[in-house]
Amino acid sequence: MKIASTPEDLRRTMGRTRRWVVKVGSALTTNEGVGLNAAAIENWVRQLAILNGEGREIVVVTSGSVAEGAAHLGWNQRPHELTQLQAAAAIGQVGLVRCWDQACEKFGSRAAQILLTHEDLSDRQRYLNARSTLWTLLSLGVLPVVNENDTVATAELSLGDNDTLAGLVSNLVEADLLIVLTDQQGLLTADPRKEPQAELVEYALVDEPGLADIAGEGGAWGRGGMRTKLRAARLAARSATSTIIANGRDPEVLSKIAAGERTGTLLHATGDRVAARKQWLGGSIRPRGHLTLDAGACAALRGLGKSLLAVGVKQASGDFLRGDLVVLIDENGTELGRGLTNYSGDECRKISGLPSREIEYVLGFSREPEIIHRDNLLIENLPQ
Repeated sequence: MKIASTPEDLRRTMGRTRRWVVKVGSALTTNEGVGLNAAAIENWVRQLAILNGEGREIVVVTSGSVAEGAAHLGWNQRPHELTQLQAAAAIGQVGLVRCWDQACEKFGSRAAQILLTHEDLSDRQRYLNARSTLWTLLSLGVLPVVNENDTVATAELSLGDNDTLAGLVSNLVEADLLIVLTDQQGLLTADPRKEPQAELVEYALVDEPGLADIAGEGGAWGRGGMRTKLRAARLAARSATSTIIANGRDPEVLSKIAAGERTGTLLHATGDRVAARKQWLGGSIRPRGHLTLDAGACAALRGLGKSLLAVGVKQASGDFLRGDLVVLIDENGTELGRGLTNYSGDECRKISGLPSREIEYVLGFSREPEIIHRDNLLIENLPQ
């Protein structure tokens, strides 16, 4: 495919890509939080059916189950108590997937429900199983409809919002494009609720400094906001996936994106695709501790792609075990990346600063010469 040289060329290139993840927020899937907007869902499915007929593979990440359930229960605001959230989600999930499936039936296809939690994406085997299921559904021409499994997720295991889930699903299926549909034009230069004169940012590099400063917070029924959409775009960029944030109330928004028209904000991912295992490391597991590294270790990891040795570790914090994920920081507290450790927190504290040949003498054994092997390391500036 021809390399795009301008934002306009890039939009046309993105419009022709094959595999998309489309995220739709609760502000769009519901009628102001009161029941589902079935007409809007049917309209998106209509556009998706046309695109699917052109050879595109599309995964939908949808919000709305809690709002749908709350409407059936007669609640007029999003509940805060965990058990009430879980109950509302359990009720609403039935109606949400039925609505997507009924819309698909009208256009000659079927929908499949995929419910995920952070734990599903943290466990390597379950992560691979989810990826295989999604790829199989796409090959069968079925529309995967993905949502966080709020009925079982706890605060510790919750992904937090479906924007984050959409970014991780983009990694999971190695999407070419992430489309985040919202009730705004796209990313604006300021929060439009506070500054009505804010202007649309039509194009930016996904890692451009300062973007987070202009992103706003979420609404009453959603858990995200433009800030979480930016984070989703940066997560998606690990699989070299660019993102378009666009107005889902535009009745032809997906068709316009496919045609390469100027709509919404295009956040371009310029880096190479990170290996699948390292995408999983970076986005799908909650860290259990921190390792503070000296300047020499930081330079070796950043510039030379080396493994992390005990001699470069200044301090270990946290009660992590062998195989847990830990965050790597420099002496100023700046995050370098993360990885799976070969040694526990107590063991790391005993061998920090020592050459590898002394590990066995101090611990009485030596599992590996390195604390973290480079195959289990992801070094980058992670999104905040």
